[in-house]
Amino acid sequence: MNITVIFLLGMVIALVGVIPPGLLNMTAAKISLKEGHVRGIMFSIGVCVVVFLQTYIAAMFARYLSNHLDVVKVLQRVAFVIFVLITVYYLLIAKATSKTEVEPQSRSKHSRFFHGMFLSAINVFPIPYQAYMTVTLASFGWLEFNRPMIISYVGGAVMGTFVMLYMYIFFFDKIKNKNLTSQKNMNYTIGTITGIIAIVTLFNIVRAL
Repeated sequence: MNITVIFLLGMVIALVGVIPPGLLNMTAAKISLKEGHVRGIMFSIGVCVVVFLQTYIAAMFARYLSNHLDVVKVLQRVAFVIFVLITVYYLLIAKATSKTEVEPQSRSKHSRFFHGMFLSAINVFPIPYQAYMTVTLASFGWLEFNRPMIISYVGGAVMGTFVMLYMYIFFFDKIKNKNLTSQKNMNYTIGTITGIIAIVTLFNIVRAL
């Protein structure tokens, strides 16, 4: 398949993966609201640097997974447990601690860049997600594990991630006076989405038994 199409597929898949409110997009939005667009964008660039590495690792891992489907089943069960824990945290624990939020100290643009790299590095979800998606694309014959296609896919994923982060920055700036941007509502939104994902994952695990 044409590498331009692979680039667009990588962009769309990354966009879908970053749409649900999460640590990275919500942090980008908060930084932009409190410190300005420039620092929010610097944070997003830092995120994308790590996303490039994570997606490349995921593509390499996908090559291994395509020959070891038993590992995919194990990762599916691990993902279910993680999503359940995240759901419990955002619906129960974070709700109790959200009232004591401390106003962060102002940081430089460079520190926000490294802040984005750090949060993206500890957010390992893109690796299994992208590994699964690249295995799926390869199973359809749309993606081959050669360097040009992998680089094109990774580039698309980075672009898709940045576009969605910027959309969060822009969207939350427009509704910054609405209740939707409150910490409590953000926690409920994240917890609900991860809860739905956990249920879907459990359904797939049970169906495969």
